[in-house]
Parts: sequence; C-alpha cells; structure tokens
Amino acid sequence: MEQGVSISHEWIYQYIYADQRSGGNLYQYLRCQKVRRKRYGAYDRRGCIPNQVSIDDRPAIVDSKRRFGDWEGDTVIGKGHRGALVTLVERKSLYTIIRSVLHKTAKAVREAVVDGLTPYIDWVHTITYDNGREFADHEGMASDLDARIYFAHPYASWERGLNENTNGLIRQYFPKGRDLTTVTKHEIEQAMDKLNHRPRKSLGYRTPYEVFFNTKTSLTVALASLIRDIEITAL
Repeated sequence: MEQGVSISHEWIYQYIYADQRSGGNLYQYLRCQKVRRKRYGAYDRRGCIPNQVSIDDRPAIVDSKRRFGDWEGDTVIGKGHRGALVTLVERKSLYTIIRSVLHKTAKAVREAVVDGLTPYIDWVHTITYDNGREFADHEGMASDLDARIYFAHPYASWERGLNENTNGLIRQYFPKGRDLTTVTKHEIEQAMDKLNHRPRKSLGYRTPYEVFFNTKTSLTVALASLIRDIEITAL
C-alpha cells in the first residue's frame, strides 16, 4: 500500500507451487497443506445450553461491522484434551485476545473471557459463541461485562467465520499436537502481538492494532512481525 505495489494472492500461490515443482520447499510454510473433510451431524450431542439467545436475534448492526465492540468467541483444545485456549476476536478490527485454561469448564471459561475483555469493557457490546458447553455460564459473562451474548446455530461454523479463521492462525503458534497445559503467559502474549500486528488485506493492509486503537504502526514494525512468523514456522 505504501509503495503502490499490488501482488495478488493467486500469483503468490503460483510462485510457491512452481518452486515446489522445481524441488524447492516454500510450500512447507503454507498454513494449510492438505484437504480436510469436516463431518456434520444431524443434531448437537453436547446438549442445549439453558437460556441461550439465538444469533437470529442478534442486532443487524453486528453483521454490518459498522461499530467496534462485537466479538466472536471459541476455544482451541490441546492434545488429548489437555488444556485449552479461549479465543476472542473483534469483528470490525480483527483484534484478537487469547487466554489459557487448564480445564474447559464453564467457570474457567467465564473467568478467562471476563479477564480478557475487561480492559476493553467500553468496547464490548455483544459476543457470539458456538454451542459448546463451556459457554454455559453465558449469563454470568453477560452480567460481568454488561454485554449481550448470542449463539450460532449448531454445525454452522460460517456464522462465526472470523473466529474460525483466527483459530486457524492461532494454531500456527499452538499446533494440534501441543499439550496446552504447558503454555506460558509469555507465549500467549507473543502470539497475540504477532496476530494483532499482522497486516490484513480485509483491513486495507492495516493491522488489527492500528484499526482497534485508531493509530498507525510503522511498516518496519509490521514487517518485523511477519518475519518472526516465518521464523517460527520454519522452526
């Protein structure tokens, strides 16, 4: 954007696969390298969460992304269900918050969500979750944060597509084979820093940090974050 140069994502992929055909290893740094098939069920085996409010009742302004303060939330599970990460992403800016919990209980998840969002409580209007039982204490969260909480339809991950995509980015730093009970606060802060200072195409190549806090980060800082991402992937 600053140099007036435009390179399409398709050109980048063509370059990477051409490199692979010639014996190169750039393809190994792609986040997704294989086709995945997701199984869909006829009903939600996890049971119904009491007093949940459907996404159908969510205000239209949330879909429009015209304001700050509408969040999507989820959990990322560790290997063997050991530990979990509670992830929250703000819809307009893509600003991401991560907290860890040793056990995916409703009480622990409520505390993690409240801890993560309290510093930004003036920018917390709504949160949208899936139907995981870990969000059963949604009424407590709503009271603590003075926010409204909604639930997507079962097996409709696209209704929280931003959070699903963010979780995929988070897996770069905490892969599926990782026991998440061993995650440190420093690791979480590093991952948040990299994600929130990563230029995004949907934001006009601004970073979530720049948009959320209405500021500007130098190109050097943004590029440094990307370089650290590449180094971590290589390791």
